Amino acid sequence: MRKNTLLQGVTIPRHIAIIMDGNGRWAKKRMMPRSFGHKNGMERMIGLMEHAFDLGVQYITVYALSTENLKRPKEELDGLFNLFRNNFRKELQKIFERGVRLRTLGDLSLLPDDVMQGLRESEKDTEHYEGRGINIAVAYGARDEIIHAVNKAIENGEKVTEESFSKLLYTSDLPDPDLIIRTGKEVRLSNFLLYQAAYAELYFSNKMFPEFSDKELDKAIIDFSNRTRRFGKTDEQLT
Repeated sequence: MRKNTLLQGVTIPRHIAIIMDGNGRWAKKRMMPRSFGHKNGMERMIGLMEHAFDLGVQYITVYALSTENLKRPKEELDGLFNLFRNNFRKELQKIFERGVRLRTLGDLSLLPDDVMQGLRESEKDTEHYEGRGINIAVAYGARDEIIHAVNKAIENGEKVTEESFSKLLYTSDLPDPDLIIRTGKEVRLSNFLLYQAAYAELYFSNKMFPEFSDKELDKAIIDFSNRTRRFGKTDEQLT
């Protein structure tokens, strides 16, 4: 593990979620196809995960493909799906070797069969790992997730509590995110973890995702550490 003197004494979030925005715009600025941006975005994603685990983060959730993104041009979607086919498992192998479990969040039935199968295999290969995890939100939409959970509750004929409802979500066995980071200049959640984000700290960066460096992640964590998380209580109650 690298020694990071900048973050000594800093509170490290247990669970970080990242909206990886700006890949296409980053590529367009360089007169390159959007697929070039997505490939560089995947490489940066792996680097950020390694750095985050080195710092002591336990869970990382990344927004890889939303249900709305599935309406994008076929050429761009084919490029994204090819990344899952040809690069995803190979690139993540260095993360899996750390004993990190992979979970997917979303409706994988909306993906091509071979892409869905590859993701399921990676999940199965790592399901015995405990303590640290990466979660890939793909074909994911928070409203769809909530509706899916409501329908499961109805099918079960149960009146839900906050605790039981949480167990019906894709993130049923995961802690809620402490910190949600969005790159790419946009300042919104875009249908990402809407239920789980109730008390998450939000951090927005003007950097496009491929240029969101390890140092930028450090800055986000320092900003997180400087905030007071009250969860509805007063300062006096916290002390």
